[in-house]
Amino acid sequence: MKVILNEDVKYLGEEGDIKNVAKGYARNYLFPRNLAVPCNEFTLAHFESRKEEIEAKKAAKRQDAAGLKEKLEALSIKILMPAGPNGKLYGAVTTQTLFDELQKLNFDIERKRIEILGQTVKSTGVHKAIVKLYENTSAEISFTVEAQIAEEKPVKASEKKGRRPRRDEEASDEQILAEENSVTEEAVSEEIQNSESEN
Repeated sequence: MKVILNEDVKYLGEEGDIKNVAKGYARNYLFPRNLAVPCNEFTLAHFESRKEEIEAKKAAKRQDAAGLKEKLEALSIKILMPAGPNGKLYGAVTTQTLFDELQKLNFDIERKRIEILGQTVKSTGVHKAIVKLYENTSAEISFTVEAQIAEEKPVKASEKKGRRPRRDEEASDEQILAEENSVTEEAVSEEIQNSESEN
């Protein structure tokens, strides 16, 4: 069914727009919240009388979009991404990544309005994205992706499992064993000598 929007409705349209929507959506959501009215001769005449007022609001939105476009295109955005020693990114820069960065800079822009040229970014360097603002106004923003290389922690000796002993350690063990054997042989020899002298 055809409806006329009383105000801007996210994902649907702006105040004064005539839209074709499902009956259930109109009756259960739009009409109870006074977001829209049925499109008929009476409502058409009413919105025709408000045409100048509605157009003035749209002109203000165009002006706001033009100002936002300038601010966005002047941004210097740097994104640090985890990477290996060779600089290869572990993940990818997505529209969600860029959305989060813009939020940090206090730009309240819907994620669905952001479009990265090439869909996702998997390499370092300078890349571009388009932000759709209002009607035909869009901003082209540049962002730099830098590798955040994770440093490998040195492995402690106590953390090494199953390592083979060093050659100097092996030599030390052999030396201790030889000394123990020597002491044992001396004790046996002394025992024999004492036994013979008693006889």
